[in-house]
Amino acid sequence: MASRIALPLLLAVAFVLYTGFMDGNPGVASAQWADRPWHMFVNAFPGLLIAALLLVLTRRAWLSFGLAFLAQGTVLAVSAIKMKNLGSPLLPADFRMVGQLKNGGLHLLGSYLPANPLPYLGIVAAIALVVLAARLEPPLFDRRTHGRRLVSGLALFALIGTLMAGVPAWSKMYDKDRLGMQPWSAAANAGYNGVVTTIMQFRLQDAGKKQKADPDGAARFIASTDGPLREHMTEAAANHRQTPDIVVVQSESFFDPSVIRGMEGQDLAPNLHRLAAHASFGQLHVPTFGGGTIRTEFEVLTGLSLRYFPTMQFPYLQMHSGVMPGMVRTLRSHGYETIAVHGNDPGFWNRTSAFKSLGFDRFVSQADFPKDFARSGEYMADSAMTDEIMRQLKGDGPPRFVFAISMEAHGPYDKSPNVDVAERDAIAVPDGLSDAAKLQLRNYVYHMRHADAELGRLADLLAKRERPTLLLFYGDHLPALTEAYDKLGFVDGGNMLSQTVPYILVDSHGDGPAPQRDDVAAWMLPGRLLERAGIHDDPYFALTQVIGPRLAALTHAPDAPAPAEDNVEKATDTSMGNVALLRMKRKLDPIMAQYATPDISTIARQPGSAEHEAAAGAEQ
Repeated sequence: MASRIALPLLLAVAFVLYTGFMDGNPGVASAQWADRPWHMFVNAFPGLLIAALLLVLTRRAWLSFGLAFLAQGTVLAVSAIKMKNLGSPLLPADFRMVGQLKNGGLHLLGSYLPANPLPYLGIVAAIALVVLAARLEPPLFDRRTHGRRLVSGLALFALIGTLMAGVPAWSKMYDKDRLGMQPWSAAANAGYNGVVTTIMQFRLQDAGKKQKADPDGAARFIASTDGPLREHMTEAAANHRQTPDIVVVQSESFFDPSVIRGMEGQDLAPNLHRLAAHASFGQLHVPTFGGGTIRTEFEVLTGLSLRYFPTMQFPYLQMHSGVMPGMVRTLRSHGYETIAVHGNDPGFWNRTSAFKSLGFDRFVSQADFPKDFARSGEYMADSAMTDEIMRQLKGDGPPRFVFAISMEAHGPYDKSPNVDVAERDAIAVPDGLSDAAKLQLRNYVYHMRHADAELGRLADLLAKRERPTLLLFYGDHLPALTEAYDKLGFVDGGNMLSQTVPYILVDSHGDGPAPQRDDVAAWMLPGRLLERAGIHDDPYFALTQVIGPRLAALTHAPDAPAPAEDNVEKATDTSMGNVALLRMKRKLDPIMAQYATPDISTIARQPGSAEHEAAAGAEQ
């Protein structure tokens, strides 16, 4: 009997040590966990439960723990890849990506896997050992145990089920006061507590809690903004321009690399700077870093800030509404034909369904492009997207809104198919980087310069059209060049999570209001675009322009510290307007709390607005 218990116990201890060793730098892993055995145990606990359930089912210890070791190694390896490329560990919302593998996601996400064959040989060897254990290992105990296996199996299954479901009772094991938790930084939390504990803590931190709306606070907020809102809408109503076509380009990972130390003197975005001399221009605060394109995309298309949806990591995968109000439906209510253009699989990020909910009339995806479209790097060239945008614009008929999403500059940046190697290698990058980081930076700049060139070409083509056209161009987030950022730093002294991306709003005929020069948040862009187009009757989008300038800086990547929001009570320097920001946030929170629910189908606009009426009509 003792020998039957000894083997599983030894394997369990080995599993805990293996998890601690793999979940950090192998050279310092033992020191990292030496004074925190409880942290080490709870980090391995979910894997131990799975191993125990497999042991009950298979009756074979080596096989059960072998599978658990393999699963745990996979989770930690995937988290390490994400940390390397995006600066963030694996989190609960990331598991939604499993369902996207069939929608073109396997190719895109698979491109981040290492090219070195050694890891794959190790996986093959591990699988071979598991298979060998399955064939040769004798059972540890009899098949019939008078119901003990059944009871144990059901108990373990229930424990695993409640743990994965985030039942609040598990918060006691993963208690933030006992273990410590840094909710403002998943990366720092994973470095201290481990990846698995971080997944569980972020899964459980809001368990059993619901944010309640404050109707009285909402009424006070509306009353406090009524005067400025009416004044703003009256000013916007003075714009009686001809209805323009609208083109919005969401440029993959676009930013100006001259903000990196050592690259200050290079003009890598000459077309952006040329057009900015006569256009609305500024920096854009976005809610993501290195990936998560649809977070910025959601904010731009809806005018809603994701900072009010703490559990909304991937909006399009969590939308359950047949009608989603936003800029697209507002434009449709004003007679626009609405078209989305994206040179990738339409099912990836659930865009096919999400774009229907948002109100797009048509979705032009990769299969709808010419079969011989140009490639640059791993993906469709931005030049092919520009050509498709121009094909979608007509000289007559109803005005058109074209929302285009580029792909060329998508990472990873360590691969170089379909590039002009001589042009790429001629790009000057600072010293102090490894050869791999230099290659990644050069590959990114190579594609980013193509995006800038296509911005210039598209603006020039639109200027030649008889019909006036608005062109809004912006980056969705910074590229994941983590080594370059860490070693070189930024001109402003900030870190990679606090950086902004550029936006520009070009009026092809220049017959609208005077250009504006200021920094905004992604959720403010639709209100600004609509007003520029002469659409000024939607109180919600007008409201975003009234309150936006005081809240723009509070939009930030999920893992970025937010001192203006979180530490303002302790701050003594109010020169940046921290106190004013906090006061406005406290006014805004109650009304936005009404919308802060994982099922965002409950979101509604102000009654009486064009968008509200359009959404209501569609629901009927």
